[in-house]
Amino acid sequence: MARLARRGITGAVFTLAGAFALGALPVAPASAGPASAVTRPLPPVSPTPQSLSRAGGDAVLTGRVALVVDDATDSAARDRLVEEVRGHGVDRVDIVTPDNVARVPAGVLTIRLGPATRPDIARALGSTPVPRHAEGYALRVTGGPAARAGIALGGTDAAGQFYAVQTLRQLIEPAGTGWRVAGAQVSDYPSMPLRGTIEGFYGMPWTHAERLDQMDFYGDVKANTYVYAPKDDPYHRDKWREPYPQAKLTELGQLVDRARANHVRFTFAVSPGGSICYSAPADRAALKAKLQALYDLGTRAFSLPLDDISYTKWNCAADQQAYGQPGREAAAKAQVDLLNDIQRTFVATHPGTQPLQTVPTEYGDLTDTAYKQTMRATLDPAVVIMWTGTDVVPPTISNDQADAASKLFGRKVFVWDNYPVNDYGNTRGRLLLAPYDKREAGLSAHLSGVVANPMNQPYASMVAVFGTAGFTWNDTAYDARASWPRALSYLAGGDRRATAALLVFGDLEHMAPTFGATPWQPQAPELARRIAAFWADWNAGRRTEAVRALRAYAERVEQAPDAIRAGAVRQGFVTDAAPWLDATRLWGRAMVVMLDALGAQTAGDPARAQSLLAESRNLQTQAHAVRVQPARNTWGSAEPKVADGVLDTFLTAAAGQVRP
Repeated sequence: MARLARRGITGAVFTLAGAFALGALPVAPASAGPASAVTRPLPPVSPTPQSLSRAGGDAVLTGRVALVVDDATDSAARDRLVEEVRGHGVDRVDIVTPDNVARVPAGVLTIRLGPATRPDIARALGSTPVPRHAEGYALRVTGGPAARAGIALGGTDAAGQFYAVQTLRQLIEPAGTGWRVAGAQVSDYPSMPLRGTIEGFYGMPWTHAERLDQMDFYGDVKANTYVYAPKDDPYHRDKWREPYPQAKLTELGQLVDRARANHVRFTFAVSPGGSICYSAPADRAALKAKLQALYDLGTRAFSLPLDDISYTKWNCAADQQAYGQPGREAAAKAQVDLLNDIQRTFVATHPGTQPLQTVPTEYGDLTDTAYKQTMRATLDPAVVIMWTGTDVVPPTISNDQADAASKLFGRKVFVWDNYPVNDYGNTRGRLLLAPYDKREAGLSAHLSGVVANPMNQPYASMVAVFGTAGFTWNDTAYDARASWPRALSYLAGGDRRATAALLVFGDLEHMAPTFGATPWQPQAPELARRIAAFWADWNAGRRTEAVRALRAYAERVEQAPDAIRAGAVRQGFVTDAAPWLDATRLWGRAMVVMLDALGAQTAGDPARAQSLLAESRNLQTQAHAVRVQPARNTWGSAEPKVADGVLDTFLTAAAGQVRP
């Protein structure tokens, strides 16, 4: 299947002023002469590197470059690098070995890619530190005359080489009619070893094509983990004993290959807890056969989730004989027996396989129980335990909470973060586009990693997952307010107008609920701020000014859907968001017309004000009639929520100001 066209944020830089940068966006930097190159700010890189600084002048991408590689160069990194330079004006790429560099003609830019220990790369990196971390890399761009210019990318391992290329592509900037690579040096590595997503929601699973696109996206943002655990895949849960049909196995094999090409660890999860007889040799054999089929496809990471099951009853009489009366302690004994068996007789005996992962039945609190005590005391230390935070959808995750959870389970926990998942009642009709936020800096010292549980809408999920990847790569430098517009720019392919529209639209879908009554991220904070300013001016008698200011923003709300649909934004996102875009256009128009009604009222034309009020109300009725179709979520066909509690409340209050 064809790969999705790569998108980047090259050539567009977005910053936040106040809450959101919703005004004019800065233009790409103009070409500058050599004297100013060393003082020009470096472009932003996502995720934020551990160390990024100026190394001198920029290197110009010429029409021909020499790429110096050897047998230890990661093929995925090499192919992506060739793809990037060809996409930025390079017509010819000469692939040469270190021994043949002398044959490269003068004036041809030389790029070296491979292990950081390779002598020519080590020399080219110079004083740039090389991290001693898995997946780490060092990068140096040397500018100046063509004879001295060069780029070196050295990884501590193959993944590090690949991530060096992901950073390099973000250092490419427009320069007149061509392109340059910012003169930077980078020393970088991930703060957490496990970073990515778990497709663990209820409702319609992602399609095969959508999953393939996700693997490319994870590679772009340096996420290394994808856990395959869709609740509504019958062979994952209800039919776990049955082998996958051949057609499905073929798809899974393609997914494993695409994940590997992006240095993503495809993790196969099977969830037998609803029906397994823990003590039955036949059930254990069926489970191992299921895992073996995926191992044969190239899978080297496995998970046995035991969440969302009853552990107060047995599925077979034999388990009561083996483990005693059902209860927390007995359930833990049975689960530990199964997990230890899989870890010791399957995982440990299959070369290259990562430690087994599991989701305990008690996955979302900090209460010590007989269940956790048994897990802590008897579960093989190699097994990785997932934890969702202090709640199923935690409003925050702190270092103290993570440390307490790790102590309860006797190991660093692996967070299954239920954001931006929208498969529960309080998310009905919602697209969750707020940034990844309220996870405390420093969690890398207490966790083995974080995976986000995304929405049924895969491309819309990229907004939050972009932030999750940034946080897990460098949690101490992560800034949600800076990451959010970069995520939207990524979806817009760097297009300024489309990114501005996404910023407006994302604000209208900002509310992040929990299982309780209080959301952990507010709805439409930018719109709410502007409405508050409107009422302050209106009540102070500055009514014409109030209408004029808010109307300009209301027009942006109305126009945002068309700008998002104009072609620059990734089509998958447009498809995911279609019902919300339809509703937003109507709500935005209703707001514009309502403000016109207030303007007419202020100008002393009550008849026109009443006519406009009726028009606005008709538009609101049309907006309420929009439905999410087709319904991918368990909540079915629903009205798409757009700035609810903010925009609708304003329209009601504004209508009260229009008098006959």
